[in-house]
Amino acid sequence: MSDQTTAGDTAVENDGKLGFELASPEALLVSRRADMVVVPGTEGDFGVLPGHAPFISEVRAGVIDVYVDDKIDERLFVAGGFAEVNEKGCTVLSGEAYPLDELDKGDVDERRGDAVDQLANADTDEERAAAEAEIALCDAMLVALE
Repeated sequence: MSDQTTAGDTAVENDGKLGFELASPEALLVSRRADMVVVPGTEGDFGVLPGHAPFISEVRAGVIDVYVDDKIDERLFVAGGFAEVNEKGCTVLSGEAYPLDELDKGDVDERRGDAVDQLANADTDEERAAAEAEIALCDAMLVALE
């Protein structure tokens, strides 16, 4: 069986695993089978196992852990978004997501510095809000990298 099965695929729902998808507005970033997925919800982290009760949750910036064979197989940073959980799996929609091992602390520090400069030079409430959101996102990335 392929690890590339989608969360909605009913042909393999008896394999004891759940479907997990991570999508951005531009592309489907991850589509695989897993034993469990732990997602950073706004009310706290939540774990999803096969056959989970359906719900929708807002996702905060943080790390999604994908478990296979009782260990973390993949770690993904998401900038927030929404998660839909049903008995077949979990789909996370995020505007920005990266494999955690592809994030570089130096790049994030530079990105944060640029946002601090933007905040200092902001002329409007919208510019200030955008710069503050970017700083908060970079801070979440730095925490994830620790």
